[in-house]
Amino acid sequence: MSAPDQVTLRSFDEVREAFRARDLKQALYDEGGVVMADVLLTLHGDSHRLRRRLENRLFRRDTFRRYERELTAEIVTKTLEPFLAARETDLVSLGYRVIMNLTALIAGIDRPAGTPEETEALLEFTKLFSVGATLFHSTLDHEAVSAQVADGLDRFDALFLRASVERRRRLIDRYRAGDLPEAELPPDVLTVLLRNEDDLDLPPGVVRREVAFYLQAGSHSTANAFTHTMDEVFRWGDRHPEDAERARTDKLFLQRCAHEALRLYPASPIAFRRAMAPVRLRTGTEIPAGAAVTLDLMAANRDERVFGADASEFNPHRPLPDGVVPWGHSFGGGTHACIGMELDGGLDPAQTRDDPGDHLFGTVTTLAAAVLAAGARPDPARPAEKDADTSRPHFSSYPVILGA
Repeated sequence: MSAPDQVTLRSFDEVREAFRARDLKQALYDEGGVVMADVLLTLHGDSHRLRRRLENRLFRRDTFRRYERELTAEIVTKTLEPFLAARETDLVSLGYRVIMNLTALIAGIDRPAGTPEETEALLEFTKLFSVGATLFHSTLDHEAVSAQVADGLDRFDALFLRASVERRRRLIDRYRAGDLPEAELPPDVLTVLLRNEDDLDLPPGVVRREVAFYLQAGSHSTANAFTHTMDEVFRWGDRHPEDAERARTDKLFLQRCAHEALRLYPASPIAFRRAMAPVRLRTGTEIPAGAAVTLDLMAANRDERVFGADASEFNPHRPLPDGVVPWGHSFGGGTHACIGMELDGGLDPAQTRDDPGDHLFGTVTTLAAAVLAAGARPDPARPAEKDADTSRPHFSSYPVILGA
């Protein structure tokens, strides 16, 4: 049997068109099926449309505003407290802790004990599921990682998911009996899935993976985006002292820094699709049926025809062409565009007419603003380190000093 055709798309315009092509099926997470099989991100066609339509109800702009102004702010404050007292932290660990607490609420994971030990256990599960989901880029033994993730899912079920499911089933039963208003049902992914499990044919294994996917996807991508943002802000501020102070005092400018970092460092450097039928792009590129299609997001997001001659460099003052968002293709596109995009990155102020007082800044900017307000700066005695267990350009640690 001959190998399938290989097609790589690197230009901004071709990647944008490919994201919108209905006959190109998501395939990046096939190797991570232990945690990604049949979750929203990997579904295609009608099954994806039906589940996305249900889950979209949770991801409305008014919901994001409530998360940002109430839940995220409170979580950031509480998570930072012990590190402020210690006058130091690690940005990678801090990012994971903050985002994990937020995504646990969105996914529907109850935290009954509220102890540090419970937090550490959930954090370890989140990191393990992230390794399993991103197996395509892992430098570790794939079979060994899959086995570890499968065992982790069983333990996660016993420690967290089972009780969360049982509580929601009781609430759903009360709602259906007319004893509980719908508004008092938990506004989370798990509740949505349980209310519609028969209509969507969702066996327990799929529900478990979907919840684990939401828990890790938000934590992994947002924590890395936060660390890259801070790194770029520090390095840009060293070269442009006037902008170092602006990043601490002007939240819109800081959001622009976050968007520029998101463009340069997409959560995944590539997207991967499988052609279900022949596809012809407007540029004339032919993609035969069965072809393996790589969408090089790093290259597309640094396309000099779109982002200028310095497209590979960080520049928060970068002018953009009409119709191009500052984060490029980092949130994907088409029907598989990131469902939590506005929660993560907020709204592009250049593309909206929101009242400035009603603007969404996103979790990355909200956390970055809090850390800069705490006086964060790189620790000269402990340089940041890149993650050697993945080909993705992420940090494994980023120590910083806090305080004046």
